[in-house]
Amino acid sequence: MTEEKSFRFGERMLAPSSAGISMVFIMLSVLSIPLAAAARLGLSQEEVAAWILVLFGLGGLLALVLSLRYRQPLLVTGNVFIMIFVASLGTQLSWPELVGASMVAGGLVLLLGAFGLTGRLALWLPAPIVYGLLAGAILPFFIDLFVALGEEPVPVGVILATYLLAALVLGARVPPILPAMVVGFIVAGVTGELSLIPEAAAFSVPAVTFPVFSIDAFLTATPVMVVLITLQANVPSIAFLKEQGYAPPERVVTGMSGAGTLAGSLLGPLGLSLSLPATAIVGGDASGDRDTRYWGAALVGLAAVLIGVLAPFAAEFAGSVPQPLLDAVVGLAVVGVLVNALRAATRGPLVLGPVFAFAVSQSGLSLFGLGSFFWALVLGLVASFFLERQGWKELRQSQGTF
Repeated sequence: MTEEKSFRFGERMLAPSSAGISMVFIMLSVLSIPLAAAARLGLSQEEVAAWILVLFGLGGLLALVLSLRYRQPLLVTGNVFIMIFVASLGTQLSWPELVGASMVAGGLVLLLGAFGLTGRLALWLPAPIVYGLLAGAILPFFIDLFVALGEEPVPVGVILATYLLAALVLGARVPPILPAMVVGFIVAGVTGELSLIPEAAAFSVPAVTFPVFSIDAFLTATPVMVVLITLQANVPSIAFLKEQGYAPPERVVTGMSGAGTLAGSLLGPLGLSLSLPATAIVGGDASGDRDTRYWGAALVGLAAVLIGVLAPFAAEFAGSVPQPLLDAVVGLAVVGVLVNALRAATRGPLVLGPVFAFAVSQSGLSLFGLGSFFWALVLGLVASFFLERQGWKELRQSQGTF
């Protein structure tokens, strides 16, 4: 009987583990962003080591603690959009000024959590609009799968064929992405396209950067960082988790985001937050039973800590894996999330708002330093407010918020 229970437990853990492994590959891909930004900003090796450590290690530690403590997929990460935003400000602000602006942003987010204002913002963010944004955020990953197929037809084709065959033969018993990943890496290794023996990488002692608080940095960078952490990341992620039947600790998450950003910024500017695409991958229906999905988030958190500590080797590994192979694995991993998001976005009673959010998230729109995800939420809300008033009212009534 004990063996049977162990087997059933292992079977239940396949889906969250598969989702977690997929997210680890996404993180390895994301690692290229701070590395490229560091080169553009002219950072020293010690500053690069510190920035990667805090971007991945601190977020991973918080994800590990929160997921295990609350048994929910609370995947805290370094905000990718803030990484890109910081890189874009390299010619306008110095590194210490960016650190100061990030610390102020963390303090403001901490205050939002203390006064419970993030929860109020989430009440006015209808789930269909969140799903519209999510579908737009996920779609490029799925498209990249077929771009990768054209670039590397043999390994990517094998991955795709294995995925379809596994889905047909194994059904829901084993997530098809798992055998697809294994077979894909075997093929890549046999064909010589994959090298898992990294070159020697020297460790650098992380450097602490003393902040410089300037009016220019505060006005230019801080408001954008606050919006990216709250409205673009935490609020829609919390709304998604509620839609999945969870009761996320909103104040705790916001408080951790603020406090982590405030303290961690001494090692480099960052924005610790939940990530909507990442939360959907480890917390959606395709990630297994609701009461086991948090294991996927915990697995990602542990991997992020290791990436942060072993940043030089993680960078070498990411560089050794062909990008088409990573794109193929990630593209197949998000298929279920994309399908569920499209269904939820179009099932009503709001339709136009989610469509606006989907289109804007795909547009690359950038206004006043704010990216397309933020404007997807804003314009989706505006469209529903003016064009779908009755549908919005019905949705709010069904949620018991009136």
